[in-house]
Amino acid sequence: MPRLFTGIQIPDETRRFLSMLRGGLAGARWADPQNYHMTLRFIGDVDMRTANEVVHQLSAISRFGFDLRMSGVGVFGGNKPHTIWAGVAPSPALMELQAEQERLLQRMGLRAEGRKFQPHVTIARLRHVAVHDVARYLDLYGDFRAPEFSVESFALFSAREFEGGGPYIAEETFPLAGFEYAHESDYGWQTN
Repeated sequence: MPRLFTGIQIPDETRRFLSMLRGGLAGARWADPQNYHMTLRFIGDVDMRTANEVVHQLSAISRFGFDLRMSGVGVFGGNKPHTIWAGVAPSPALMELQAEQERLLQRMGLRAEGRKFQPHVTIARLRHVAVHDVARYLDLYGDFRAPEFSVESFALFSAREFEGGGPYIAEETFPLAGFEYAHESDYGWQTN
């Protein structure tokens, strides 16, 4: 039974910028840069019939590509911080893409996502890290910015049963208008 989610793959140049955020916080378990992604919609553990229907529904999405910029660093968990993330500059196109996926997946009978969508890339998971240490880290990196990149597709990812952090596999990639893709077996997706 695959565990699925939709997301945006992060290009190499942006991954390099994000990887510069690693370090300087004792007790952090840093995400592998190869696993950096931006989750759009968590689907969960589904049977193969449902997984195939998800692919069918997502393939009906017809939107234009758009640009994104990683901007800022934050933390989830408040007084019990558990995740350091890099944020995204506001993007109506990103929000519309995520909302369309949410509508399509609910229409096919999947439960609504319980959390409000907050676009981000997870940088580290935290366990037993002092709030003041996290605050110091955020002071150092809070103004993080990376160059803009084009979002040419979104993907349906599978996650292996492992406690957070991957490995994540792009099972299907869905091009956005203006971009064409060719599949390269077992090695991910590449532009033509």
